[in-house]
Amino acid sequence: MFAIDAGRLKVASSEVARDINRRIVLNLIRRRQPISRADLARVSGLQRSTISLIVEELVNEHWVMEGPTGRLPRGRRPTFLRLNDDRVIIGVDIRPTQTSVALANVNGKFTSQEVMVTPQDPRTGVEMILQRILPLIRSCDGKKIEGIGISLPGRFNEGRLVFAPNLKWPDFDIRTPIEEATGLEVELENAANACVLAAVWFDRMESCRNIVIITVSEGIGAGILMNGQLAQGLNGMAGEFGHVSLDPEGPVCSCGGRGCWEVFASNRAALGYYLESNSHQTGLSFQDLLSLADQGDARATKALERMVHYLGRGMRMIVAGLAPERIIVVGDLTRSWHRFGPGIEAELRAQVLPGGSAPLLIPAHEDGMARLRGTVALVLQKHFGVTREVPANAN
Repeated sequence: MFAIDAGRLKVASSEVARDINRRIVLNLIRRRQPISRADLARVSGLQRSTISLIVEELVNEHWVMEGPTGRLPRGRRPTFLRLNDDRVIIGVDIRPTQTSVALANVNGKFTSQEVMVTPQDPRTGVEMILQRILPLIRSCDGKKIEGIGISLPGRFNEGRLVFAPNLKWPDFDIRTPIEEATGLEVELENAANACVLAAVWFDRMESCRNIVIITVSEGIGAGILMNGQLAQGLNGMAGEFGHVSLDPEGPVCSCGGRGCWEVFASNRAALGYYLESNSHQTGLSFQDLLSLADQGDARATKALERMVHYLGRGMRMIVAGLAPERIIVVGDLTRSWHRFGPGIEAELRAQVLPGGSAPLLIPAHEDGMARLRGTVALVLQKHFGVTREVPANAN
């Protein structure tokens, strides 16, 4: 047997409460800035003395800055608070064809971004990423770099990339060489999960607790928010709907299986449909295919219609299995949503079971930045966390 020290329990309880209150205040400042101390107390329900102590601590730590004063009919003029833009984050978005390295402040505003071709070899890839990160670090004189967030088109374990069929990198430790070279903490996340974090963090979707984000590019990924929690699953593999087989006799997928959802519904699949009827066309991109359809090319239109059919068919299993409130689609296809939205919505409505409801289908017109914004949220959530104590109407 071992004794319980009641004194230690009280101290731990006090520390936990203080940490929760700090996170509540940080999140309220982030969402409602500029905001005064009086409004923080009113919205949070915390005592003004508690708010004053927390704000003083956050100002001293350079998380929060005091801004201009407001005007009231009478009484003391309030001083408004906002997050300190001198806290910055380095974001890295690795994709099969290109990799982006960017610098953003705590409010998610990007101040620089550089894009490079993704190498076929992971060691070369990390070296090239570091060639972009190290000058960024040197340029941040006077700023506090909170860390590095990395979005990956695959799955990882303990900092090692373990499953990335479209990237085609073998098992490789990405985190360690970057941390050793920079002295900064590195956070990794799957690309679709990063998009979920971006939606919740920057798109004010905290009140929506059941969201599925579908990323459509070279492959198809899914990030899942269920009951307000990011679904990870065993070994972090939750959400690999793109590698669920729709046809066991279908084409071979990059994962080694046959007839996976992404071989029928990805950008690459649509290009394949077009090239089947026009084998002389070479060097075509998915954006080119969208442009051809807009110009009235019947074969391009038919290829996209076929992609729409399979996208909707695959989303049926998400509606039946997860019953999300919203499905958010991320990818270049959102630029031509008039071609994709109606067909996918029709498939979703057809799947709704008695007693259920069709999810709201939302195109994310984010110009390719969702993954990068997710890398910022990935780093910041260590400090801000997820606080259920903040009321949903506090946005």
